[in-house]
Amino acid sequence: MGTAAGTRAGTPAPAAASASPLDRFLLSLRARDASEHTLRSYATAVGAYLDWLAQRGVDWRTPGRTELRAYLAKLVGSGARTSVSQRLAAIRSFHRFAARAGIATGDPWGSISAPRLPRRLPRVLEVDQIERLLEVVDGDERAASAGRRRDPALAVALAVRDRAIVEVAYAAGLRISELAAAELSALDLRRGEIRVLGKGRKERIGLLGRPAVAALDAYLETARPVLEARRAQPGDAVRSDSVFLNRDGRAIGVRGLRDRIDRLCRRAGLPAGVSPHTLRHSFATHLLDGGADLRVVQELLGHESLATTQVYTHVSAARLRAAYTTAHPRAKHRAAAAPSEPA
Repeated sequence: MGTAAGTRAGTPAPAAASASPLDRFLLSLRARDASEHTLRSYATAVGAYLDWLAQRGVDWRTPGRTELRAYLAKLVGSGARTSVSQRLAAIRSFHRFAARAGIATGDPWGSISAPRLPRRLPRVLEVDQIERLLEVVDGDERAASAGRRRDPALAVALAVRDRAIVEVAYAAGLRISELAAAELSALDLRRGEIRVLGKGRKERIGLLGRPAVAALDAYLETARPVLEARRAQPGDAVRSDSVFLNRDGRAIGVRGLRDRIDRLCRRAGLPAGVSPHTLRHSFATHLLDGGADLRVVQELLGHESLATTQVYTHVSAARLRAAYTTAHPRAKHRAAAAPSEPA
């Protein structure tokens, strides 16, 4: 990479005084507790942009509209709209930082229109689909208890753990990263609470209903000790503080959680495209369907902006319309006639 772009995330951070503009930008993100994933993606997006300008002899502080439009066309031609939007967000964030730091005069992208993303409503599971997901776990536990697994004790422990994972993820609306990072000290089962660190390392309290508390209590009492006892390596003598453990008695990571929930969803016959994050979407939508205030849902989700939470009001409105169209006699008549009506 050229000197304008500096080093990529993951390399040793240089002293701020001698750092390149990109390095200083990444240092500022790190100071705001940005995740490693964010650091890598911003380093890649901004680094590629600065390299492209440098190869054309363009000063990154004062690129013209012609150069910016050419770079936008390059992005649009090489990736999906969501990817283009993410890269532009990183580039504009870099320029805003440069202006605040006095390195440049402003954001040259301010006058460039970016492609609009199609509005996509989040996928949501119905309550009976959540129940089907839990029935798969119950089946695993019954089969293990009946001795129909190679290692019944382990199989039962994993099934009890899986129920706790699904119940907690759905009850508290947690992100998969928050679920993986949850520690024993963050649990208060008496109050039905779990303390998590969300985006930007902001702490919030997730609430747990009775089914989630019962599932966690059973897991901590009977299953987690079985999993923890399976660590055989001498170096693993120190107990893990993570709530959820894998079959080897170590903390289960994001990838392990995602793989486990994905497998359960497939076995439950849930629609293609359902992911662990779908449980979070379902949590928010079901709260609104039940009459919860939007700001309460915002607080429980840990959203910084109410606008981020408002997408779920559109989901609920769509669900209401679908229910109305399906259930009301005159609505069904209109829906059936709609294809033949003039536009």
